[in-house]
Amino acid sequence: MSTSRGGLLGTGRPVIQVQDLSVPRGGKERARVEQLFLQDDEILAVMGPNGAGKSSLLLAIALLIPASWSSYRLLGRDIRAENLLNVRRSMAVVFQDPLLLDTTVRDNVLMGLLMRGVLRDEAEERARHWLDKLGVGHLAARKARTLSGGEAHRTSLARAFALEPAVLLLDEPFSSLDVVSRVSLMKEVRPLLRQTSTSAIFVTHDFTEAAMVADRVMVMESGVIVQQGTPKQVLASPATPLVAALVEFGRVMASMLGQ
Repeated sequence: MSTSRGGLLGTGRPVIQVQDLSVPRGGKERARVEQLFLQDDEILAVMGPNGAGKSSLLLAIALLIPASWSSYRLLGRDIRAENLLNVRRSMAVVFQDPLLLDTTVRDNVLMGLLMRGVLRDEAEERARHWLDKLGVGHLAARKARTLSGGEAHRTSLARAFALEPAVLLLDEPFSSLDVVSRVSLMKEVRPLLRQTSTSAIFVTHDFTEAAMVADRVMVMESGVIVQQGTPKQVLASPATPLVAALVEFGRVMASMLGQ
């Protein structure tokens, strides 16, 4: 890999390319990123402590909060006001809180598909496939509000994968789970992304998650990128005291989890 403007540039097809991204929230600039890119079939972890700006960055990329940029290209197309709806339909977002509707597990997955114009038979097939794939197919007729935390997160992931997005955006999807559920899902998500050739950006404060799931890690501090590289590169040479602390915490957690 080569370095350009502080970023690692690989040889894959670019899925997301953003230049000079600024994210204001609450009257302050929460994130400022000179360059962000995501390659085809790549998994990028955005890591940092609370308040680092990582979730604001993810929501801006998802076009869910106001932001400005000099250039934003998705799948080679410039993002403009007139194509925002189509752009959003190329992405799916999974939040820390699963945000499930007060209906059945099956209907939670079906709703997004039907709203995007997928025919009922195909939508039913996709919903069934992904609920089974995530291990909650037997809960399809259950009310979503009766699920455990792990089951709700699996349903949320099934809903996102069923949309067949070009980019999956995950905002701390494992942080509220118990240790057993968390490790189990972390081990499953990377193979699922690989099998579906889905590019992904996921936010985490935990280096353990980044090391298990991501191809590349981007560390944020006070709204800016302070380091990026493969998990092994960041582990071997943390660029700041904060990165070193995050890595050391991840090392301790990995040891406790037997990784």
